[in-house]
Amino acid sequence: MPQTRTIQPAILLLDDGTVFQGKAFGKIGTAAGELAFNTGMTGYQEVFTDPSYKGQVLIMNNCYIGNYGTRKEDVESSSVKISGLIAKNIAYNYSRKMADESLEKFLTDNNLVAIYDVDTRALVSHIRSKGAMNCIISSEILDVEQLKAQLAKVPSMEGLALCQEVTTAEPYYIGDPEAEIRIAVMDNGVKRNMLKCLSDKGAYLKVFPTDTKFEVCEEFKPHAYFISNGPGDPAPLKYAVDTVKQILAVERPMFGICLGHQLLALANGIPTYKMHHGHRGLNHPVKNLKTGLCEITTQNHGFAVDAAAIAASEQVEVTHINLNDNTVEGIRIKNKPAFSVQYHPESTPGPFDSRYLFDDFFEMIRANKK
Repeated sequence: MPQTRTIQPAILLLDDGTVFQGKAFGKIGTAAGELAFNTGMTGYQEVFTDPSYKGQVLIMNNCYIGNYGTRKEDVESSSVKISGLIAKNIAYNYSRKMADESLEKFLTDNNLVAIYDVDTRALVSHIRSKGAMNCIISSEILDVEQLKAQLAKVPSMEGLALCQEVTTAEPYYIGDPEAEIRIAVMDNGVKRNMLKCLSDKGAYLKVFPTDTKFEVCEEFKPHAYFISNGPGDPAPLKYAVDTVKQILAVERPMFGICLGHQLLALANGIPTYKMHHGHRGLNHPVKNLKTGLCEITTQNHGFAVDAAAIAASEQVEVTHINLNDNTVEGIRIKNKPAFSVQYHPESTPGPFDSRYLFDDFFEMIRANKK
C-alpha cells in the first residue's frame, strides 16, 4: 500500500512584504535568513552541507530536487548548514541504487524547515530585480503579520560575522605525518573536499579554528597556509585579516578560496562589498587572464572584492574575471607567494576545470622550500 502523507501548508514571506504560499516539507517549524538561489541542477546534498551557506534560506532553482536521494559520503560538513529550503517540486522517492535514504528523511533528521510548490522561477526573477533580502518560511505559523514581526528581528547579512559558528572547535590533523609538505588550514567553514584535494596531493594538514593566533599555527612548522571558504561578511573579521597579514609578512605560500580570497584582498587594502544577489551555482564562466582560457566554475558568494581598488594597487593584480559581470574572481600578490580565487576549484559539486589551482599551489610550495 502506498504511504499516506498529510501535506501541511507553509508560507514564505520576503522582507519587502511579498508572500508565497506553498506546502511543508522536512521539519515542521519556522526558519529565517538571507534569501539566496542556486542554479545547479545536481549536488543538492553537497550544497546543503556547505558551511558557506550558514544563515541563508536557499532556493534550488532546478524544477525537481530529491530524485536521487542522499548518501552519507556526499556531504561537505557534519550537518546541514542552510537555514531553510525553498523548492518547486520535491521527489519523495529516489532512484539511485547507492543512495542511503530519501531527501525527506535527510532534511527531517537535520531539523531543516522546507517549503515546496513555490513558483521558484518567479521568486528568482524577483530577487534578480530587487536584490538579496531576508525572508522567513513557516509551516507552524500561517499568520503573515506574526511572521512579519519575527522577520523584522533577523539581522542583515551585511556586517554579520558567522565563521565562529561553523569552524572546528579543536585543531585536527589529516594525512601522513611523514609527508614532505605541511599545510596549516585556517578553517573559516572549510569544505571536506577542499581538505581532500590538499591531502590527496600528499600534504599533511593541521586544521585550525578560525581565530587561532598566527604564533600558534607556526608551532606546526607549516610550509604553507590555506585560507578556507566561510559564511557571512568578511569585513568584520579583523582577527582573520591580521593573521593573513602575518602570513604575508613571513612570505609563507598562501592559497585562499572564496572567503579566503576576500580576506587576502582585505589584508592588502582592497575593500569588499555586498553584491546585488550573489553568485551560486555550477556553471559560472570565469576567464583566466594568464592563459586566456575559460573555466566553468562552482560558486557560492554574496560578497566580492573591489575591482577599482585593485586597479589602483601596486601590490595586487587580477588573475581571473567573471565573464557574466566582470567581477573579480582571482588575485595574486605581486611580491609575495600568495594567490586566491573567489570560486570553488574543489568543485563538489561541479566541473573540474579549476582543479589545476591546487597543482599551482603545490608548485609554489616546492619552489619556496628550495
